[in-house]
Amino acid sequence: MWGILRQKVGAGSSSALSLQRIRPVASALRHYSSAAKEMTVREALNSALDEEMSADPKVFLMGEEVGEYQGAYKISKGLLDKYGPERVLDTPITEAGFTGIGVGAAYYGLKPVVEFMTFNFSMQAIDHIINSAAKSNYMSAGQISVPIVFRGPNGAAAGVGAQHSHCYASWYASCPGLKVLAPYSSEDTRGLLKAAIRDPDPVVFLENELLYGESFPVSAEALDSSFCLPIGKAKIEREGKDVTITAFSKMVGYALKVCLSHLLQLSLMLYKLMRILVKRILINQRKYSPNIYT
Repeated sequence: MWGILRQKVGAGSSSALSLQRIRPVASALRHYSSAAKEMTVREALNSALDEEMSADPKVFLMGEEVGEYQGAYKISKGLLDKYGPERVLDTPITEAGFTGIGVGAAYYGLKPVVEFMTFNFSMQAIDHIINSAAKSNYMSAGQISVPIVFRGPNGAAAGVGAQHSHCYASWYASCPGLKVLAPYSSEDTRGLLKAAIRDPDPVVFLENELLYGESFPVSAEALDSSFCLPIGKAKIEREGKDVTITAFSKMVGYALKVCLSHLLQLSLMLYKLMRILVKRILINQRKYSPNIYT
């Protein structure tokens, strides 16, 4: 997997540019025991799907090439052999069609996980995501739950065009009825995907292609099949008193590098639920560092 590249302006010259490879950085606040395990984000997604499908027969995966090909990014590796074609469904190249089928299945109490090969393709299905999934609970006065997860890579990637590189976090985060998650590390990815699958409401789960092959330590607690992270809580990745930076997804890696390479005491806040860039959390954070940047 390609490393993330950053342009760095050379000292004393605004035109002197050099490329610096940025590798993943683990949280400065976490201390991992010897029972911790290194796990890629890809493995975290795969293990979370596997465990939730094993625990609940109502959970199933559908999307383009998720079965025989084991996913465009191999997220669903081994799942077809283990659970069969009735629970790992290869679909035609018609996002509007299979997303509508997924929403209909959720209406009847199943728990679909709909994979988009890239979230850019979710534009073909946005009517079902917003009008059929997100609004149904409101329109039914709470009588209809839609327990569905829409997941896949979002934002910039390696070697793809602009039409495959758009970030849809703010688009979906502005829609009432959707919970939008964008994790960074393997542990957060594992815990939040489990939470998304168990949630009674529709969840948009935004991954990043550049993080799939990157490895992070995962605590012994997070390796347990019952592990699940709460939706709606921000996470302090690093504490400081001068400046607070808020970030999500792969931008957390950039921000952690800044925290480690500058003399300022920077506080890094990872907000994993997009729509709740929670006012109360930011107000509370100002007690410790008055300057907040997103």
